[in-house]
Amino acid sequence: MAFTLGHGTGNDFVLYADPTNELPLTEELAAALADRHFGVGGDGVIRAVRCAAIPDGAEAAEAGAEWFMDYRNSDGSLAEMCGNGIRVFVAFLQAENLAHPDDGEAILVGTRSGPVLVRCADHEYAVDLGKWKFLGGQAAVRRGCDCEVFAAGLDRPLGGLSLSVGNPHVVVVLSSTELEALDLTTAPTISPAPPGGANIEFIVVDGAKGVIRMRVYERGSGETLSCGTGAAAAALAAWARAGAEGPTTWQVELPGGVLRVRMLDDVVELTGPAKLVARGTLN
Repeated sequence: MAFTLGHGTGNDFVLYADPTNELPLTEELAAALADRHFGVGGDGVIRAVRCAAIPDGAEAAEAGAEWFMDYRNSDGSLAEMCGNGIRVFVAFLQAENLAHPDDGEAILVGTRSGPVLVRCADHEYAVDLGKWKFLGGQAAVRRGCDCEVFAAGLDRPLGGLSLSVGNPHVVVVLSSTELEALDLTTAPTISPAPPGGANIEFIVVDGAKGVIRMRVYERGSGETLSCGTGAAAAALAAWARAGAEGPTTWQVELPGGVLRVRMLDDVVELTGPAKLVARGTLN
């Protein structure tokens, strides 16, 4: 089995091509490949399979997408979407000569959150994450929260704001001191607990500059160096918090690098790099 290692701002993935669905990405296979001690190692595993070859790809195939991003977290659990992963996925398709979008062109990719457009832009990739929503509605936005988050290293529970950006997120605003004291070796908890869990973004906001510092705990993976959809969720929460005068473009600084987020009408766009770093064969 041939595989590739890639990352988007330090959020790393094992990728393999399976055009005709001969080697399904099971929970067990994903967990084995992603294991950093006994496997290849990564925050998740991505399979490139043709949309027409699997039932989950039917919607995307009808919309005109050829390739489906079959993604699982490092513990083997399914994820609806991955903002860093989809950029790496398109870079992988290009490297494997499976798709050939030129600079400035877009490719439609099937995901479990629906078809997603990815545009190649100056050696980076811009992802149209589509429509988003605050899961607690405008009442939660006005309060600034709709749940409580308990995390090690903090002396009290803090309010979190729940969003969907193709997958579920809870954003928590901290001070710089709290962000540094945060201990994410232990999984934070959310109350009330979302039915399918959620990624949790801890952010420090500089609204005047449109800059966010962020750490993230991803469901199924633990703390990662970056989370693309999480960066978008963080920017949306910061934008809502800033009110009508808040910037619509944000720079999100993560341990693994910098991502950019833009609000475009009722959709959100994520831009950042994707790197393929190694290839190998699994025995």
